[in-house]
Formats: sequence, structure tokens, C-alpha cells
Amino acid sequence: MVIDSYLPVLMFILVGSLVGVALFTAGSVIGPRKPDAAKLAPYECGFEAFEDARMKFDVRYYLVAILFILFDLEIAFLFPWAMANGQVGMLGFWTAIIFLSILVVGFIYEWKKGALDWE
Repeated sequence: MVIDSYLPVLMFILVGSLVGVALFTAGSVIGPRKPDAAKLAPYECGFEAFEDARMKFDVRYYLVAILFILFDLEIAFLFPWAMANGQVGMLGFWTAIIFLSILVVGFIYEWKKGALDWE
């Protein structure tokens, strides 16, 4: 294993780390420290906080968020198929159709189970 092939990556990591530490240190040293009551007050969407910040969220919120990320990432797998549509031929086309079918079945299952309902 030759270290010369990894030297640009190591230099990139070293320079990036040094720049990050330098900027953090400069902000800590140079930045003003004048806290007052208005800066230390809790702030929520332009209004004063009207509830405890540690309130419990409904599990459905997290479920919908996870499902959104899941389906969003699965849709991202379609972009390589779309870009290589001419090279993959009918095998690639039917593979994409099977993938989309599984995706639609999963979406219908979640919909029927009520995982996407807020109330």
C-alpha cells in the first residue's frame, strides 16, 4: 500500500480540520459576549414560548417522518435507472417496474394501516 495515493485525501482532511478549528477559535476569541434578557429568552416562531420545550410529540409524527424519508430515498434510486434507460434495455425496464410495484404495494399497505393519518 503506497501512502502517496492517499496523500491528497490526508491533506484535504488536515486542511479542512485546521480551517474549521481556526474559524471556531476566531469566533470564540473575537466574537462579542454581551448576553441580555432578550437574547437569553426562549424564542419560538416569532412568539414567546407558550409551552414547555420538553413536551412529548406524538409517535405518529415520527412515523410519518420516517416513512417520508424511506419513500424519498427509494424514489432516489429511480434516477440512475432514468439516466441509464438506453443502456439497460428491457431487463432494466422490468427491474424498475418490479421495484416500483413493490414501492406502491408498500405505500398502499401503510395507507390502509392508517400510518399516514394525523388524527
